[in-house]
Amino acid sequence: MGAEAKLTPFHVAVQVRDIDEARAFYGEVIGCTEGRSAATWADFNLYGHQFVCHLNPALGTEGRLASHYSPVDGHGVPVPHYGVVLEMHDWELLAGRLRRHQVRFVIEPHVRFRGEPGEQATMFLLDPSGNALEFKSFKDIARQLFAT
Repeated sequence: MGAEAKLTPFHVAVQVRDIDEARAFYGEVIGCTEGRSAATWADFNLYGHQFVCHLNPALGTEGRLASHYSPVDGHGVPVPHYGVVLEMHDWELLAGRLRRHQVRFVIEPHVRFRGEPGEQATMFLLDPSGNALEFKSFKDIARQLFAT
């Protein structure tokens, strides 16, 4: 698909160790509204995208998912990760919200690839189950998102 494609909501589902813990993190810390849910899963509106947490009892209440860390621009980026590209104002608001909630960042909010194609504001964090999230922004998303 080319750049002319209409952007539609993305769907991603991840495993979590505790549904109530996930509700607190994604609802209260990130600020997502909750949609349909059951005892073993919950849908969240993550900036217009359908994000679903599924209980994995094998993780246990103390278990966390492991990430691999890949070197990118001098930082260890957790892989796998997921997230949303936000308008700069929304990215700044979320970074402030996360700081107020004293979220521990894997990679603190900062600008990477400064002065290069793809310059972006980015931040990485882990949810309580160890799922890695990245939120990023560009000055001009349409021109910079896939810049080479």
